Amino acid sequence: MLTLRKGLENILPPNAHEIAADRLYVSITHSRSRENRMVSRFTSRENLIKVLLASCFVPLYAGVTAFEYQGEKWIDGGFTNCLPVMAEGRTVTISPFSGLQDICPKHSGLSNLHINLAKMDVLVSMDNIARLNQALFPPAHNIMKEINRSGYEDALRFLRREKWMD
Repeated sequence: MLTLRKGLENILPPNAHEIAADRLYVSITHSRSRENRMVSRFTSRENLIKVLLASCFVPLYAGVTAFEYQGEKWIDGGFTNCLPVMAEGRTVTISPFSGLQDICPKHSGLSNLHINLAKMDVLVSMDNIARLNQALFPPAHNIMKEINRSGYEDALRFLRREKWMD
């Protein structure tokens, strides 16, 4: 979490909270009640950094004590809502796991068994199990480059399917 904080402090401009207001929606989960909250207003750059850190907190993996934000303890919003859909307009859903999201890896297996994890439809497959492992334990640089290329191609396929790009 300290490395992530330093990275955010290095890349976010002084007015990041103003730029992000009502444009960035961050999903966090209250550690006790397990209620999901979407945050899109940030009182300061530090406030933005704290909510981003809370949204990245995976218990045990990132530590044992949930992240404090506005006097409460919070964890990753993915535990309760992996793919928030906005009430207005079109929400493009994106996932690193094969499933029914707008942008996601193509399914390459024989199984069509889907499960719903925190409001995200995921295909049960060995490929998705490998992806989960890679999310928790990032692979070598050359494999990360291939994952990046595949995600780019997934996005292009979506844009062409929606006729948003030739």
